[in-house]
Amino acid sequence: MSDLLWQKPGIAVDARIQAFLAGDDVILDREFFLHDIAASKAHAEGLQRIGILAAEELAGLERELDALAADFRSGAFVLDERYEDGHSAIEARLTERLGDAGKRIHTGRSRNDQVLVATRLWLKDRLAVLHAVAREAAGVALGRAEADAGLPMPGYTHLQRAVVSSAGMWWAGWAEAFIDDAVRARDTRAWIDANPLGSAAGYGVNLALDRDHTTAALGFGRMQVSATCAQLSRGKFELAALEALGSAMLDLRRLAWDLSLFTSAEFGFVALPPRYTTGSSIMPNKRNPDAIELMRGSYASVAAARTEIEQLLSLPSGYHRDLQVSKGALFHGFGKGLQALALLPDLLQRMQWNPEAMRAALDPSMYATDLAVELARQGMPFRDAYRQAADPERWQARDPEASLAARTSPGAAGDPRLAVLRERLDAAGRELVLVLETATYRQRAGSATRVAERRATWERMLRSVQASALDLA
Repeated sequence: MSDLLWQKPGIAVDARIQAFLAGDDVILDREFFLHDIAASKAHAEGLQRIGILAAEELAGLERELDALAADFRSGAFVLDERYEDGHSAIEARLTERLGDAGKRIHTGRSRNDQVLVATRLWLKDRLAVLHAVAREAAGVALGRAEADAGLPMPGYTHLQRAVVSSAGMWWAGWAEAFIDDAVRARDTRAWIDANPLGSAAGYGVNLALDRDHTTAALGFGRMQVSATCAQLSRGKFELAALEALGSAMLDLRRLAWDLSLFTSAEFGFVALPPRYTTGSSIMPNKRNPDAIELMRGSYASVAAARTEIEQLLSLPSGYHRDLQVSKGALFHGFGKGLQALALLPDLLQRMQWNPEAMRAALDPSMYATDLAVELARQGMPFRDAYRQAADPERWQARDPEASLAARTSPGAAGDPRLAVLRERLDAAGRELVLVLETATYRQRAGSATRVAERRATWERMLRSVQASALDLA
């Protein structure tokens, strides 16, 4: 391992204790190493602006930080057990290449605000991906709500047949749910969009750090003003991000449950694309819906991450090493959650209904509510109408399409208001693009090229999540 940043003369380092202290940090830090490098560049710029670094030193640091990022992407530089963590690796590399200029990079900052800013940037990117995936799922569901509007199917309460519903209503429910999830991801991203860099160990430093510059250079929406609040926000902001992810994952879990039921022989309403099913190792006749079962199960990873971080936050104010443990939970929760969600749009687009089975599952009792409302509309008190409609002698088969068309309460099959959902979906996309462009223009280039680069970054992340998910399908 390289020299420890905090090592002092005359104090021996016990290898077993150090291994415990470091934990998996150097592996986990690979997740946000590029963000750590970006924040280091912004910090170096700020140091040059207040006279700590000469212009030529800044130029050298920026050159070497760019080279380190390129080497990391290509695999020429590996973050491994040679280093205590990613922060130490950056400083070691800069010192090796630049000497004293590399040793100056840590002036005015602590590993506390260094990990905060890198994690914050990472979370902003992950929430942007969550927003994109939720919007894509909502868009597919909304398109199919329009296409399948008149396809009758049973509506269930308590897993019992209740009333006539439609595939269009089923789709519209998920469309609005995932629109809400996209909006929550966007709003959570805006809430955590605060720059902690420059708060040091949580008490500031005796330097006039240019925190306004680093806030703009890194594309943050605002500075996290209080140095002590920056430390108090660690864990709290991670929980908020996981809660936004958890909202989408809960919807995915319930949707996957529906599909688990609908694909069974007992229902037979849905056929999944073959790529989303697997076989049995012993039963040659089986095709198992493993993908939707694992989608259903993936919420557990997000819930576990939330619980682990919440339990860590039983702490007084200030930094505590307990918080190091939060990184693994955060990465695991977002990794599993986004991987599962990335499969959803393609699955929804490709699944096929079995209209005959859905129509065959309708029975006369499912029109009893229609009858009760019809009697009430004719002037009978609803409770009396309810009792009459509860008599099986009055139940009879009806035209399900007519039942659906008569359901004119807003949001029902006769008045689904899909145009309203379409406008909400479009607005959610426009609003995040505006946020991203505003943040990008605050960055140092302030150009259309910079906007395009930032958009490309999120698109690459989204494609990466989708590709890794599809590899498992």
